[in-house]
Amino acid sequence: MKYFAVLENNNGLNALPYNPCKLLGFELVNLVPGGAWSAATGDREVLAVILGGKASFEVAGNHLKNIGGRANVFGGKPHSVYMPAGAEYTITAETPVQIAMTSAPSDMENVAYVIGPERVANGVWGAANFKRYFHQILTLAAQPDLPARRLIVGETFTPSGNWSTYPPHRHEVDNLPQEAYHEEMYFFKIMPADGFGICRYYNDEGIEDNYTVRDNTILMAPKGYHTVVSAPGYMTYYLWFLAGEHRIQATADDPTLGWVSRTVPMLKELGH
Repeated sequence: MKYFAVLENNNGLNALPYNPCKLLGFELVNLVPGGAWSAATGDREVLAVILGGKASFEVAGNHLKNIGGRANVFGGKPHSVYMPAGAEYTITAETPVQIAMTSAPSDMENVAYVIGPERVANGVWGAANFKRYFHQILTLAAQPDLPARRLIVGETFTPSGNWSTYPPHRHEVDNLPQEAYHEEMYFFKIMPADGFGICRYYNDEGIEDNYTVRDNTILMAPKGYHTVVSAPGYMTYYLWFLAGEHRIQATADDPTLGWVSRTVPMLKELGH
């Protein structure tokens, strides 16, 4: 089974070449000014995260004008549009625009809504050389009033030479409050764009993949541990999105590396 892929970056819709996940879906939409893309959500909810540029959305007759603004993922907090299951939609580009279309099955009746940058929570996870910066776009913890059936979505920025999602964690069994079952995907961008990082994915069944992360690559993790490191001189971005039977998050660290988490308060106290 393959857990990594490269997304095509053509004009229009770019789909995953394969997908080991049962719930999560992903598509990348690129449009030139005045270009449009029309489709239907079917039995899935969709969060359209604008990676860069600006677009207008018509979702089940609801008009959402001029959504977006940042030049690229490194240019500030995002605008996003939630589209419920059972909705026909059209996206029209106001500028060159790139949109990440995350999706998961949904039986929730809902209306489309916009998540503006002012609703996106931000902060820092980790410390020292495993410090990274995050945006929470659609999570139960940061946006409890925004309805969604399964999707949990955010962004992480990992500085030059730093590790991210470290210690490696998993979320493959429902055993709250210790662990919650969620599939997860990471969609990557690099700054500068010719750079790279490394993503390690492994599980208890003996699977281990160490993959070179570049622009428009994706990790698809139905289960297992995962971690990312940025090459010196480059910042790694990834859009992370999860889906399970509920939206309560709880992760389990790799037991051989979990002790690193306990060093975070001390490192922060020392100014790291």
